[in-house]
Amino acid sequence: MNAKRKNSVPSSLESDALPEITDAWIAGADMYDGDKLVRRGRPKLANPRQLLSLRLPPQTIARWKATGPGWQTRMAEALEKSAPKPRRSAA
Repeated sequence: MNAKRKNSVPSSLESDALPEITDAWIAGADMYDGDKLVRRGRPKLANPRQLLSLRLPPQTIARWKATGPGWQTRMAEALEKSAPKPRRSAA
């Protein structure tokens, strides 16, 4: 059993415990600025990371994980520092 569920309070499914769903309640679910729907949550990044599948030796992954939380960010920074310089085109 999940540790989070052990400490959670059981929810009641009694009909009087549930909120009444009205048109006003439904209308309040989405926010609009004029005709434009306002998106909630984390804003989109200008330069999001891309998913990449990369096969590495298990020892290498274990060594990075052993450095603690944030190991993936530190690995990305190390790769960025050691990335080859772009070649100049022969013109």
